[in-house]
Amino acid sequence: MGLLRRSRSGTAAKSARAPAPSAAARKKTLFKRLPWELRLLTVAAVYLGLPIGFLISCAFAFFSAAIPDPIQLRRKESAPVVRIVARDGSLLSGRGGEGSYVPIDFLPPHLIDAVVATEDRRFFEHWGVDLAGVMRALLTNLRVGRLVQGGSTISQQLAKNLFLGPERTLTRKLGELVLALWLEFRLSKRDILELYLNRVYFGAGAYGVEAAAHRLFDKSAQALTLAESAVLAGVLKAPSRFSPVTNPVLARARARSVLAKMVEAGRLDPARGEQVARTAFRFAALAKQRQSGADYAVDAALERLPMLIGQADEEDLIVETTIDGGLQRKSQALVHDLMSGEARAVEASQAALIVLDLDGGIRALVGGRDYAESQFNRALKAKRQPGSAFKMFVYLAALERGLTPDSIVQDLPLVGSGWSPRNEGGGYRGAVPLREALAHSMNAATVRLHLGLGAARTMAAARRLGIRSELRPDASLALGTSEVTLLELAGAYGVIANGGRALEPFLIRRVRSASGKVLFERKPETTKVLVAPAVAGALTEMLSGVVSSGTGRRAALGEHAAAGKTGTSQDFRDAWFVGYTGQLIAGVWVGNDDAHPMRKVAGGTLPARLWHDVMTIAHEGLPARGLAGAVPSERAGLSAPRATPAPAGPLPGLPAQRLAPEFFARAHDGVEPPSASPAFSQVVVR
Repeated sequence: MGLLRRSRSGTAAKSARAPAPSAAARKKTLFKRLPWELRLLTVAAVYLGLPIGFLISCAFAFFSAAIPDPIQLRRKESAPVVRIVARDGSLLSGRGGEGSYVPIDFLPPHLIDAVVATEDRRFFEHWGVDLAGVMRALLTNLRVGRLVQGGSTISQQLAKNLFLGPERTLTRKLGELVLALWLEFRLSKRDILELYLNRVYFGAGAYGVEAAAHRLFDKSAQALTLAESAVLAGVLKAPSRFSPVTNPVLARARARSVLAKMVEAGRLDPARGEQVARTAFRFAALAKQRQSGADYAVDAALERLPMLIGQADEEDLIVETTIDGGLQRKSQALVHDLMSGEARAVEASQAALIVLDLDGGIRALVGGRDYAESQFNRALKAKRQPGSAFKMFVYLAALERGLTPDSIVQDLPLVGSGWSPRNEGGGYRGAVPLREALAHSMNAATVRLHLGLGAARTMAAARRLGIRSELRPDASLALGTSEVTLLELAGAYGVIANGGRALEPFLIRRVRSASGKVLFERKPETTKVLVAPAVAGALTEMLSGVVSSGTGRRAALGEHAAAGKTGTSQDFRDAWFVGYTGQLIAGVWVGNDDAHPMRKVAGGTLPARLWHDVMTIAHEGLPARGLAGAVPSERAGLSAPRATPAPAGPLPGLPAQRLAPEFFARAHDGVEPPSASPAFSQVVVR
């Protein structure tokens, strides 16, 4: 016991004599016990944090010296006026100036709640950058494999609108983050919200909440109801998509989503939210507003404007477009008269039209029968089946693989395939040259050509010429069963009209402030050849046969040589004519918004006639000019004797035996027809 006591006491004495470890030593020991990954991350944070902090401090000092107090940006005058002018400088329309700057204390609380709940739920909690929101958006984008969410806060959006341009670069994004922190340092949360609501773009040329309230609801922002506030908050995510001016149905659905977000954020009672969601959403009666005949074109320019220059400043803006004012107004009148008169008897209620020049400038843009009735722009946004107007890409792919306009294809049924496309009238013509198959829009011959070449080649040709919509790689693709927009199709035909050179449709030439400062100017694009000139010329020769002796005879323009293609989707749901002369390209679509079948309206009827009437007006005073590269195929170096089905030698990627006279005469082995579907069991397009 004594020894035990002495041992313990000795140990105790020794422990008492040992000095206690310092706080620094304890921290060092604790740090060494951490996993090496965490230690590395901590060291990196310390060493990187110091220079980053120094750089941010320098940036704060620079911004404070270079930029005036942001709150001084409050404006008492009216919002800037945006003047949209035609290519000759004449005024098409003026938008904006409807309302002045509104202090946040005068705005209804439910408007603020709707914007915060939708755009930045943690606005009152973060310091300008919501790290949780950034991480959430990053994980969502990684999960779906594409950009579907952004992490920008209201402070970041204000920083971008006030001080930065519209370009999307890493440098601009970093500047946006630093400026957002600086704004939070200089301003209160309510000041930031006030500036944001008075400067943000709400679509249809309305900058700021007051202008938007007058434009959409014909009232001041101070009098907005909860439902109207939900509509405005919903527009902010995508003004061109969710604006009631262009898509009232989608705007209502988006407003109901905003109300649900307000409930989730605790800013709206669920019962009240449900009640408002069930009420009717009413917008300003646009029918009372004077129409200029260029309203669809004006809206399209205004939707594009923020992407080109960012947000408007205090100065008025002048937007110079490519629109021909006279042609635009006459085109709108032609569409309105046709669809309000003769077309009603054949159950066609809507039409869209676009005219381009060979530089890609949009000369006329008609998005529907009547802008007051519907502001949805069918020329730019409606995706419909092009029918046989899509066949151009099949024949382009064939010419690029070595066939000629005189090569032979068999217009016969695809026996034993489970799917057999029929020609109009049900008959087949047997062995025919490619030019005749295209001119008379033979379905069976075109599908055989498409299957022999492979769907990938047809799709590649369409993509190269500017088709961005989804394309389904099946046999029916050749007959135009994948939906596209009129703008895409007209632009693609424009490449052929341009002799194979690239053509990118555009509407805005230049944007300048009232003081003369150029904010945007379209630079002439470097000429890029997308299709060999000889191939483009041969295809133009074939398409001119459609107008001279084929399905598009009603489009013929007399002294002005023309080429083009008709298109009619199954059951006469869509009817098209897209074509060109040596100076202009134009496309016409006729149909119904709900895809209701028309009464035998084919591409060669109303669309071809409307195309003829519009192009006749467009060519007034213009000298006749030949089609680019349209020479006889023998002179183009692409001729083959009419008796030969294909050029000598096997086509790359195709078995040699398929070049025999019976080439394309049977359904090809190893090529599957489209999956069994009642919709495609007997496809007939024209």
